[in-house]
Amino acid sequence: MVGYLRSLLDGGTFAVALGPTVNVTHINITTVCSSNRTSFQCRCEEQYGWSYTICMTHGACDSILGGSCRCINSFPTNGEHCQPQTELPVLYEYQIFVEVRTSTEIAYGLRSILNITPFPIEVSTQFNISEANITTVCSGDESGIQCQCEDDYLWPCEKCATYGECDGSTTSTCGCIKALPMDGQYCQSVHHQNFTACPPSTAPPLLHEYVISVEVNISDVNQVNLVLSIMRNIIYPFQINDNVQIDGVNISTVCSPSSGGYQCRCEDQYRWPCGHCVEYGTCDNTTEDTCGCINTVPPDGQYCQPADELNFLPCNDPTTPPVLYTYVISIELNTTDAAVIELLRSTSYPVSIADAIQVTDLNISTVCSPSSGGYQCRCEDQYRWPCGHCVEYGTCDNTTEDTCGCINTVPPDGQYCQPADELNFLPCNDPTTPPVLYTYVISIELNTTDAAVIELLRSTSYPVSIADAIQVTDLNISTVCSPSSGGYQCRCEDQYRWPCGHCVEYGTCDNTTEDTCGCINTVPPDGQYCQPADPLNSTVCFKTTTPPPTTTPIVNITTPTMPINSTTSGAPITPTNSTPAVTPTANVTNSTTAGTTISTTTVTTPPTVNTTAPPMNSTTSGAPITPTNSTPAVTPTANVTNSTTAGTTISTTTVTTPPTVNTTAPPMSFDVIMSIELNRTYTDDLDDKSSAAYTKLVEEIKPVLQREYADITGLLSVSVIRFRNGSTIADFVVQTTEIIPDEVASANTNFRIAIVEVAPPIGLVTATYTSPTPLGLPNRTYTGQNMILMCNHDDVNVGNINAYEWTHNGTKINTDRERFSISHFRVSSNLTIKNIIPRDSGLYECNLTGEIISFRQTTEKAIEIYQAPNIQLQRVINVACEVGKIITLECCVQRPYTIKWLLGEAEKSSDNVLRNGENCNTYSYTLADCSSPITFTCKVDDPSYEKQTMMNIFTGAADCNDDLYGAGQEGDFSIIRCDEGQEGFKRAECVSGTWTLLEDTCILTQINELLINSKDLVKSDVAAFVANLNETVRQEQNEIVNSSETISAIVDILENIANITGNVTQDVIEGILDTVDAIIGDDSSESWAFLNAKANSSSSLLASLENLADRLVGEFDFTTDRILLNRTKFDDNFTANLNSSIIIHIPPTNLTNVFLTTIVFPTLNNVMPAWDSNSNISNATRNETVIDNAINGAVVIAQVNAIILNVSLSYTKLNNSLSEFPQCVFWNFTLFSNLGAWDDEGCTFISDINNTVTCNCNHLTSFSILMSTNLPPKGVREALDIITYVGVAISLASLVICLIIEGYVWKAVTRNSTAFMRHVCIINTALSLLIADICFIIGAFLAKKPLENPGEGFEIPDGPCSTATFFMHLFYLALFFWMLVSGLLLFYRTVMVFSHMSRPTMLGIGFLLGYGCPLIIAVITVAVTAPGNGYIRKDNACWLNWFDTHALLALVIPALTIVAINIVIVLVVLFKMLRRGVGDAAQTDERHTLVVILRCVIILTPLFGLTWALGIGTLISSGTGIHIAFAFFNSLQGFFILVFGTLFDSKIRSILARKSPTSSTGSNNTTRSTSGGISSQSGLNWINRLRGRRYIYHVSETANSNTCASESFTNI
Repeated sequence: MVGYLRSLLDGGTFAVALGPTVNVTHINITTVCSSNRTSFQCRCEEQYGWSYTICMTHGACDSILGGSCRCINSFPTNGEHCQPQTELPVLYEYQIFVEVRTSTEIAYGLRSILNITPFPIEVSTQFNISEANITTVCSGDESGIQCQCEDDYLWPCEKCATYGECDGSTTSTCGCIKALPMDGQYCQSVHHQNFTACPPSTAPPLLHEYVISVEVNISDVNQVNLVLSIMRNIIYPFQINDNVQIDGVNISTVCSPSSGGYQCRCEDQYRWPCGHCVEYGTCDNTTEDTCGCINTVPPDGQYCQPADELNFLPCNDPTTPPVLYTYVISIELNTTDAAVIELLRSTSYPVSIADAIQVTDLNISTVCSPSSGGYQCRCEDQYRWPCGHCVEYGTCDNTTEDTCGCINTVPPDGQYCQPADELNFLPCNDPTTPPVLYTYVISIELNTTDAAVIELLRSTSYPVSIADAIQVTDLNISTVCSPSSGGYQCRCEDQYRWPCGHCVEYGTCDNTTEDTCGCINTVPPDGQYCQPADPLNSTVCFKTTTPPPTTTPIVNITTPTMPINSTTSGAPITPTNSTPAVTPTANVTNSTTAGTTISTTTVTTPPTVNTTAPPMNSTTSGAPITPTNSTPAVTPTANVTNSTTAGTTISTTTVTTPPTVNTTAPPMSFDVIMSIELNRTYTDDLDDKSSAAYTKLVEEIKPVLQREYADITGLLSVSVIRFRNGSTIADFVVQTTEIIPDEVASANTNFRIAIVEVAPPIGLVTATYTSPTPLGLPNRTYTGQNMILMCNHDDVNVGNINAYEWTHNGTKINTDRERFSISHFRVSSNLTIKNIIPRDSGLYECNLTGEIISFRQTTEKAIEIYQAPNIQLQRVINVACEVGKIITLECCVQRPYTIKWLLGEAEKSSDNVLRNGENCNTYSYTLADCSSPITFTCKVDDPSYEKQTMMNIFTGAADCNDDLYGAGQEGDFSIIRCDEGQEGFKRAECVSGTWTLLEDTCILTQINELLINSKDLVKSDVAAFVANLNETVRQEQNEIVNSSETISAIVDILENIANITGNVTQDVIEGILDTVDAIIGDDSSESWAFLNAKANSSSSLLASLENLADRLVGEFDFTTDRILLNRTKFDDNFTANLNSSIIIHIPPTNLTNVFLTTIVFPTLNNVMPAWDSNSNISNATRNETVIDNAINGAVVIAQVNAIILNVSLSYTKLNNSLSEFPQCVFWNFTLFSNLGAWDDEGCTFISDINNTVTCNCNHLTSFSILMSTNLPPKGVREALDIITYVGVAISLASLVICLIIEGYVWKAVTRNSTAFMRHVCIINTALSLLIADICFIIGAFLAKKPLENPGEGFEIPDGPCSTATFFMHLFYLALFFWMLVSGLLLFYRTVMVFSHMSRPTMLGIGFLLGYGCPLIIAVITVAVTAPGNGYIRKDNACWLNWFDTHALLALVIPALTIVAINIVIVLVVLFKMLRRGVGDAAQTDERHTLVVILRCVIILTPLFGLTWALGIGTLISSGTGIHIAFAFFNSLQGFFILVFGTLFDSKIRSILARKSPTSSTGSNNTTRSTSGGISSQSGLNWINRLRGRRYIYHVSETANSNTCASESFTNI
């Protein structure tokens, strides 16, 4: 059959017409599918082929050539068929290499995943992954790095030769090399590469070795340790490039300050050359050939040399040192700059000036400063004045036996203080009595574990002068206390012992001597410490033994007090024995100097010490000096004294930095918790330590433990601590002073073998060491900052670490989380958390899993994250130039923070106010000049957060001005604060006299924190997170719907939730839909319009909901105010009415157990834009584009777990007035560069019956219907706008002119009742139209149509709009009813010729009809529709409601009725006129009658509102002509009234021209003029000429002349 069809098609010709524009020219067979018993094969005909994607998806049954095949092994389910060969896409194949840094376990897991993954994997319609393999695995150990190729992959031969092979090479290449190639190349596939044979090995390349010395200036011990840690963690050799590598890095030399200079010590395996030892002096014992320490920093830049590489000359034959000449040079320095003096003090000496000259030292000798009535010149330490100067100029301190240290002038001879140790001062004639020295012993307790601090105290040279009269003569550590099992141990240092009473009372932990002990088992509560051994007379103590302790030092400092003279009144001077906690102290003194002022800053970090100080020598009036005991807490102190300097100020800073040393302390003990699982049934009594079963099992295990772990170095004890369920898990602790991993591993293995005698073991012994040192807590941390936690096991050797894990509040921290990153080193692991939030508070734990022992370290307490200050202010403010004007600046921050205003660096006086839960600060700035800009800073007192306000000053008038953004000129920007509880700002630009919002970043702080948290959300936390999100959104809903940025953040949160893999449970989807319900209401439409103009948030929201709906499980329903979810299961077919607005029907499918998920959104038209695939949309213009379509149905998401190609949807229209061009559409996320738009591909419109649109689609996704908004094309809209604006302006002006003219001619034209009533009709008609037009303009201003004004508000203000609508309704009705009054008057005077009605009667009837009837109708309309909020439209315009209550009928029905009545009146009047003229009719009379009829129609139709009939035409037709005609005639009604109702009245024209009318109104006879023209006496004859008038008819009334009827027809 196929062959017959093929021959028929090949031999035939076609010219089949399917329509006037469609012809079938030829038919070809493309695809032939046939069964091969088990499946189908689909083959392509000649010139046709399958695409590469189809071939890979369904499997090719022939060769794939040129990116296509001719046969596939299945029937395509999507209806695809073979394509012409010329249309097949070009296939490009790429090899992509991805480098993954991970552990061995993960690499094995990745290999397994790749092995079981079916390929190809379709990434998109044009992109497939055909294969994925691991090619190269690189690993490092102590010997270096090896890179091993996987199966079917090898290294090119040149790599093997360059880096060296680590396996047996084949004839062509190798599979392993000894380095990581620096060019990023990896192993190559043996199937894709032709490897050439490796050439025979040649001589190794010539290697050049360089020793590079690097000097690092570091004084911080922590930084030194960090450098050492980094160096230890680097695996050597370290490859820099193919030809350069670093073999090793070592520290050779360490230089540190020492008394009087520097000492440079060599590290292990490094020595100084002998020449340096001789030249600079040694500070250690020299060996036979060199030394390890010299007393300076070599000026030649040389460092210690490797001892095993250099042949040092012996030091036994030193050369004769050169002759040295020493000069003392005095220099007077006049300066007030402390930095200069600091430079002098901080300079390292000696300083070489030339090869043979160097400055060995620099000292400040004399400091002169102003004093009362003159100057004082004081000597620095080690300098004194000669006695002659003391006597001649007078001393200002106590002189010693030979000299003084201060004189009362600046010596005119230019002499300065002299060195006290170099000169023999002559005795003074009047020496004073030597000072009395007082010695105090002060005990200070130092809480530290830093050996460097203790070493600093030990290495400090004493005495140390604290002040002129006080110095520390000595410092000794007396007592060291450290934790021990169950308590503390306090050991005495050498030469110190415990009193025997303490030994007896607290128990000794060492062997007592004959009179005392050196260690007790607690920290004495009385605050006493070890005492010097010499002065103790103790009774004999009993001997006891206890375990050894660890370390906390206690220090004794002996401080002699130098003499001072002072006069003290009041309280006594009390020497103190104290135990303070001492912290760094900084004393800064700046004094006024006439010569040289020396200011000294001393920074020390003393430990807890015991100090003995001598009494002070002073003259005291008052109470005596009494020793007391106290325990003060000394905190950091900064004393600053500033004064004017009249000479030279030298400021010196002395910083004592502890050297890096090793301190010998008692060994610390380590508790290693170990566990082993035993193949033994666990019983509950094993949880009770007092039970017999527990005791028995412990007694069985304990001997094995003690035997197998006895050989561990430093073992103190090993004991069972508990049993746990899981078979039976035994936990035991090994206490030791040293951890050697190999010994522990060996003991574990032996114990596992030996424990068989108790119970067979299951698995290996696990060991964990928990560090007693907690993770270091960061300083006070605020949201938005980054936090780093460091885990380090440098204090204990736990062996190789295989895995690193961090937990937060017991939950593992995944390394793939966006804000969390973990970096690993050999002995440490660092956790970095970016942009922290309050949820990051809590406990953190570091677990390092080792081959033998695991390491655990935790935070001591929960880390607390504080909310960062949220400073809110107007960032950019524009101010008109007006000198003297006061501008008020306000800055607010949430409580409890406080803020202040700064201008430059100066703090400004301002007022603090508590407003809406915020601390606000207002500053009133007086504008002094018009220089611009001025920057003000609002700063938080603590912590240091600040923001700035920039004030721009402009001259001239402001173009924009409102209460929100302030004033500004065209092109100015204003940036204002957000509302309370929000972060960000709003930026607007002054454009065309209005502030236009450009950027709104205001977001609720709570939502922003949830957004940050959602980026690292894990599946287990989703349910709780969604509940928290929903609760927050519901609480803050009123603020959220008005904040576009917050809505955008919620959309991003939902997208992050949707991206988490796994099934979606019912509680999660319900929480999400409840959240979405809050942001898609009518009150959020303005925010969504702003978002759609800037981003694709609405498309992202829909995509997230589709993603979640696709992963739902179970059957359930859920309903909110705006959303309906239904998930159900069906077999074969399905039909349901989802929410009375959408009916879905799936015809029979022969499928079973199909799950259908539908989510209906009746209000999503507020969210989704209405543009479709044919819209002209771009990112730059989409907020200005008028869309010709509207979403006119609910949006429904439909998802099934099967392939369904036929589904019908029936929608109930949202707006029944929209009926043109219905489109059945789905949301296509890929259109407009993934911006998204509605697309009708695969969907077909079926019918539009009874406001229900039926569609049929061949796929399921997010559906809705679009319908034309009936808006004219853009060009027509612009023309209509121009016609409306110009016409309304002319109409309003015409109405005003009409009223003025009527007032001007009123008396002259209202002499009879008919004329009077006619002009009353004209005036009230004009007045009603004028007021109605004004109300129309007000209503248009209140609400703009969003389709024509994108970005404007959708909703209208109810109160103002209702008022405007009521008056529009009233006066438009009045317009029609006064037209009715005019028609009735015409009818009355034309038909009822002989009837007469008085003027008051006619006036009463006219006003009753003209205003009474409209008022009644308007009030009834309000009363009926307003209670149900159905009086006016809810959006788009201020006008009567149509869709809900049909209130618009209250205008339409009366208006159409009046128009119909007036038409009937016109016909009756014309009929009467023609009957009156029949008797006189002739051929010329007939022609005249036609002219009269025509002119009547031209005049009466616009005058009585017939042009409103055109409005009905616009409702039923979208034709361009009828729209333009209606806009033209309707906008010019005022002009028509002026022309046809006023100016065409000949009498009015005559009055305006100061002429009487030419027509006679008093004759009872009809006069006919045959004149060929119009009298030139009329001043307005141009109107007559314009009308082409040739004849004038006079119609008289029997009772009255010049009646309304006669005026209406004689003045044509």
